[in-house]
Amino acid sequence: MPDKIPTTKEIARRLNVSQSTVSRALNDHPRIGLRTKSRVLELAKKLNYEPNAKAISFKQKKTSVIGVVIPFIGEEFFSQAISGIETVALEHNYTILFGQSFDDLEREKKVVESMKKQRVDGLLISLSKQTVNFDHLRTLEKFDIPVLYFDRVPASDKVHKVYCDLEKATIEMIGWLFDKGCKRIGFINGPSQLTAARERLKGYIEGISRRKIKVDMQLVEQTDFSRAGTDRAMTNLLSLKNPPAAIITFNDYVHLDAVRFAQQNKINTNKKILFLSYGNLSITAHTAFPPIASVEQYPALQGKRATEILIELIHRPVSLTPYIFCNEETTMKLVIHNNE
Repeated sequence: MPDKIPTTKEIARRLNVSQSTVSRALNDHPRIGLRTKSRVLELAKKLNYEPNAKAISFKQKKTSVIGVVIPFIGEEFFSQAISGIETVALEHNYTILFGQSFDDLEREKKVVESMKKQRVDGLLISLSKQTVNFDHLRTLEKFDIPVLYFDRVPASDKVHKVYCDLEKATIEMIGWLFDKGCKRIGFINGPSQLTAARERLKGYIEGISRRKIKVDMQLVEQTDFSRAGTDRAMTNLLSLKNPPAAIITFNDYVHLDAVRFAQQNKINTNKKILFLSYGNLSITAHTAFPPIASVEQYPALQGKRATEILIELIHRPVSLTPYIFCNEETTMKLVIHNNE
């Protein structure tokens, strides 16, 4: 028969002291004398005593658990972000509870509701492509559960968020293309409800406008991230009387589908048409035609910074001034690949 799990009650019985004395000694209470404290700690170590985490969390009204909701754990960007999140969480003695929305709003709502029932101490979330209403996230405030958005974030400046300056990144990308002599630039954006998509579009329009050229919206297409959606966008761009000399895609996954379509249509990739993207994910290095340039968004760094801020929010009253972390020097740079 296995040994019983040691408890403070057992330690108190063996030392002939009260259970409250044992609890105070284990928590280094100043009212407990050094001799008594030493006896308690020595016996606790001998018995391999471990504090009851559930009892402590009930007493402190904390679970030491952080909820994390992302669209797809299989995407390299989010897996890297999770690595950063978990690294910081473990350093602060937190565990992580993961959930995926699969880019579906109703599933996101269910996952968030589950996190609330689990009484997570805080929530990190990268929004689904369908999320335009945030009521299911605002309800967490009633339970004193702070929410911090990362990567896919709301446009509002009244929320806590960590993200990349995609507008500035796109302007930089457009400028780089113009310097190479590419003035007709196609753009395959993501769903318009995504803040990240709107920021990319603003950067695209601003970048071209700065060169004193009229923006041709025929060069702007949209994908729902499906292969069929990207195929339609590519069909429209390549069917133009004057097709683009370069195509910027929403991310590296859209890039892979766009290049596949180009190859099927005998387009000399990165020769006849240059392809650029966002993400700079390592998977593209293993493909025949990686993007000629890609915006590095440092997902692990975003995950780390988001977790640091969330833990700070958990341990103090929510600030009236939202944390908005968007430092282009650490969360964005244009990476030029040697595949020209």
